[in-house]
Amino acid sequence: MSKGRLSSHGRKTRGSSLKSATKLTTGSAAGDVHRFIGVSLGGGKADKACVAVVEYYPKHHKVFLSRIFEKIKSDDNISADLKIHEIIEQFKGDVETVAFDVPISLPNCMICRLKCPGFENCNLPHINWMWNYFREAGKKKKAKRLFTPYTQRAIEMYLSTEIEEPFILQHALGANTAPLLARALFVAKRLTVPVMEVFPKLSIWRIGKSLNVMKSHLRFHKHAVGGDQSRTSILQALSTHNVAFVYDQDVKLMIANNHAFEAFICALTAFLKFKGHTEPKPKNFPDTETWIDFPMDHIKWDKI
Repeated sequence: MSKGRLSSHGRKTRGSSLKSATKLTTGSAAGDVHRFIGVSLGGGKADKACVAVVEYYPKHHKVFLSRIFEKIKSDDNISADLKIHEIIEQFKGDVETVAFDVPISLPNCMICRLKCPGFENCNLPHINWMWNYFREAGKKKKAKRLFTPYTQRAIEMYLSTEIEEPFILQHALGANTAPLLARALFVAKRLTVPVMEVFPKLSIWRIGKSLNVMKSHLRFHKHAVGGDQSRTSILQALSTHNVAFVYDQDVKLMIANNHAFEAFICALTAFLKFKGHTEPKPKNFPDTETWIDFPMDHIKWDKI
């Protein structure tokens, strides 16, 4: 990636207000633009949702964080969900992907219309895969409990053992995640652009590793104590390696607000997918199961 940076001349102050958003267009002197939007929902009905807009200018090989909308909350007659939708719709002409930091698909067992024999007697591909995974995992270490395909997806099992470190992704219909899944589906169903699911913790791990960030910072970026220092280190590494231009006020915002930081990471992961730098679905992974997009193990930023 080129070490040059786009000028910040003419930039306007940003916030969560829709009125502050300027509609950007293609065909300018900077050339065509591809946009990637990251959404951190931050709670089923909380006012912590953030939206980040990352722009890529292929003519100049430049990537920068152009907008962050933080603490998007409901008013008396307008929901935060509608505000998120309207923010995304402003940019839809040039948006490649909208990336959510929460599940955007139900477990297959919850949408299956076949007469259910119980998953103990089911021969559908995703159930067979889950049984095979469960049994193989049991050979290495006794499983604490049986899987539950009505709350759980194959990806949540896969990430816990099949990459370089265990990443525990909560069940899509688990107690803490189900409200976020419902909210994401509600927002996504109205969009006219492709959507994808990101696990920020894993994306941060892979991006940070490629930039030689200390593993302790990558593991604890969202902790209440020390999380701001971890986010600072990760953002500094992104700047040092000229991965993306981020305005100073947005750096400060993301250091203070982890939801804003994760929205940015979601958008950056969507950009990496666009450039072909995310992990493909394994050949033996069930075709009908959701795959979460996350960066390749060794990202060569100078080749992007």
